[in-house]
Amino acid sequence: MLTNEGQHPAISRLFRDVHSQDICNERHCRVGTSGATVQDRNADRNPLCWTGGRSCSLWGVLLLLAGIGATSPIHAHGAAPPAEHTQTASQMAIQLNNDKMTLAITKVPQIYLYGVIDAGAPQRFEALVRSGKIPSGSDIYLNSSSGDLRAGLALGRLFRAGSMVTHLGTPRRPLQSSVYTSKTAVCVDACTYAYFGGLYRWAPTGSDRIGLSPNGAMDPPKTIGMGQAQPASGDVDAYLKDMGVDLGEFAPTLKTSHDPVVWLTAEQMMSMGLANNGGLPITVKSELTSAAPYLVLSQVDRNGEHRITLQCQPSGVTLTAYDLVGATRAREIVSHGTRSYFEIDRKETLTQQHDGASVASQSVMITRPYPATQLEQLLFAHSIGAWVGGRTSAFRYGFVFQLYPVRNALKDYYLACWRAAPWPLK
Repeated sequence: MLTNEGQHPAISRLFRDVHSQDICNERHCRVGTSGATVQDRNADRNPLCWTGGRSCSLWGVLLLLAGIGATSPIHAHGAAPPAEHTQTASQMAIQLNNDKMTLAITKVPQIYLYGVIDAGAPQRFEALVRSGKIPSGSDIYLNSSSGDLRAGLALGRLFRAGSMVTHLGTPRRPLQSSVYTSKTAVCVDACTYAYFGGLYRWAPTGSDRIGLSPNGAMDPPKTIGMGQAQPASGDVDAYLKDMGVDLGEFAPTLKTSHDPVVWLTAEQMMSMGLANNGGLPITVKSELTSAAPYLVLSQVDRNGEHRITLQCQPSGVTLTAYDLVGATRAREIVSHGTRSYFEIDRKETLTQQHDGASVASQSVMITRPYPATQLEQLLFAHSIGAWVGGRTSAFRYGFVFQLYPVRNALKDYYLACWRAAPWPLK
């Protein structure tokens, strides 16, 4: 029965240790352009590891092939020799990778911006956008430790206007080049603010680093060495608000730190929403007071919209997943699928062979009865996913939700369902 506070006995155990585990596990599994998951965090740097359900080794070979003669370091006036011969000490270089192999794998160009972010960088980037060479949704890889803060904000606004995806990364080195280039990307100040402009923002992996200078971050100087005007702190605040980015608990550190740069970890960025690893925040819709409470979790990412519903009735709970991929794609997935299932903490459950998935308007739909006695499992789970699989592991389409951000909503739904249709305690 419920306690005097209206709380089921299982709820009292909920927040003992799950919070810290959520922070450590959040977003270590992600969904690729066709729904494949990757659990290796080092794969975050390279989206080629997660397309089509195939393994990273195959796409790694294809990436190597794509890099042969495929890099195009350019400025606003067109093609140029290899980047290491065109980049000056005071100008940001742009490497555009839009060869057939890259587009076949990633579907969008890969753009590398590196070096000093100069005042003219936004204009050169915008010229490429207007020319169609950098289309909406492109992957932007950043590597810059200095530059014009105003230009960084302008780049960020261009990224957001084009629904672009920001990463940290170093440019491809042409095969014929013998010049050593570091594989560690560093993004500071102007670069960091530009990164915040990405609609989808991948957290740094490996040795890549991103951070802000305490002085330049919260109270930017009026000028820098090249005499370029810098925005007032109010302009920076307005930019962050427009981008939906809140420095939150990081702001006091920026005001008090004496370090040259305050570095952000991937875990900090995910927990504060500074990075989202390819998905916008999960939204919650619920009705908890009726005789049949329901909960709807929805998320939009660069692949579309995904939704999971929980409907509680006296006869039990119904769990339904919708993957909005378009009617044609949904029919293809369902026709080629041989089984469908849910995953809780990446463990397969509720598997059904054949006919377990169907087409519902623009979506692939998977629905199953879910034992109310197992709702407690969702309270403590880090993730839930829904998948359609084929005869081989190469065919796997679906999505994963990380549950930490909606933990309280799950708790409230659990209690509402318990009140509507109590079930025996274990």
